[in-house]
Amino acid sequence: MTPERIARLRAVLDRRQPDLIVITDFVHKQRNLSAIVRNCDAAGVMRVHAVLGDEDYHAFRGTAMGSHSWVEVFRHPDLDAALGVLGAGDWQIVAADPGVGAVDYRDVDYTVPTALLLGAERRGVSEQAAARATARIRIPMVGMVGSLNVSVASGIVLAEAQRQRAAAGLYDARRIGEHDFQRLFFEWGHPQVRDFCRERGLRYPALDDAGEIAAPASWYASVRAGTAQRWRGAKA
Repeated sequence: MTPERIARLRAVLDRRQPDLIVITDFVHKQRNLSAIVRNCDAAGVMRVHAVLGDEDYHAFRGTAMGSHSWVEVFRHPDLDAALGVLGAGDWQIVAADPGVGAVDYRDVDYTVPTALLLGAERRGVSEQAAARATARIRIPMVGMVGSLNVSVASGIVLAEAQRQRAAAGLYDARRIGEHDFQRLFFEWGHPQVRDFCRERGLRYPALDDAGEIAAPASWYASVRAGTAQRWRGAKA
């Protein structure tokens, strides 16, 4: 990799926000999901958790146009499974739901650990999702149109979250752990080797200071000989 490429990858990873995620509640349209993922990348969001069926998920992966290379997308069978990723942490769940009790999206503090919950355009978030939310938000509108496209809405809310977090200095220093940093740096910089290793259950090879595979000939020889390190539990 060139020094410029290395610097760009490191700069982007240094601004990733591990405590700002997006959860989609059966947003089926592939173009909407792809646009949401693109918005997440722009705001430094690392992960999207999509409640989605297998068929829709595979269609999305085929049309994401590379945006999923920078944002990890995880599929879940239902909302409980998606919300389960929050664990026991002190997360707020902010649902984009302009119903009764919703507040202006700018009145929410996005500098605390936040999961933004988005529903499909016509039905919005489900009753189950609304019941799990700690805050419900709306985007004020003054025209004849009653609602925005879900991907547009996500961009507006994430832009506000980014503004608040930038003002609070949350983009000024690296916030992700060393393991995630090194893993993503490798995966972003060497996508073909990443896929090769994933298919074979291999550990990623070490990188040198220039961001290239250290001693590549030796590593490939170990792969051919079957002695390359494997992920724990991977099939031989």
